[in-house]
Amino acid sequence: EDGRWTVARLPDPDDLTHIIDRLKKQQTNGGAVALIAIDDEFFLAIRVLGTHVKFFISDVTCAIDYEVAAEFLELADLDQPEEDDEPLPAGDLDIFSDLGMHSMELSTLCDDADLFPDEQIEAIANRLGFGDALTELLES
Repeated sequence: EDGRWTVARLPDPDDLTHIIDRLKKQQTNGGAVALIAIDDEFFLAIRVLGTHVKFFISDVTCAIDYEVAAEFLELADLDQPEEDDEPLPAGDLDIFSDLGMHSMELSTLCDDADLFPDEQIEAIANRLGFGDALTELLES
């Protein structure tokens, strides 16, 4: 709000319905965003803009092994992966495009095998302008 990000921890990162409800209550002009790293495997992004909810997952194949990812795909109305599918991002690749992070940049970030999901989230936070606030929150 007013060019400043407000950053807070999620109480239960596995309760996606609760997260969406909380985002709806906290949104401002730019909406509200949740970034969730799951183990060392993948991350989820949820963004609420008014009544519209945008969803992004860094690796759709994680829904095979992770219930939270399968639930995420269901909420996002995305197809469940097959065993032989490629580990690709899915959902709204333009989730942050109006904030300056375009789909190609987000896709490239997901393709970087040297980064863990928390590092990918950190890169998103830095790119969107709340990296310092996120670092401070995580260190507290």
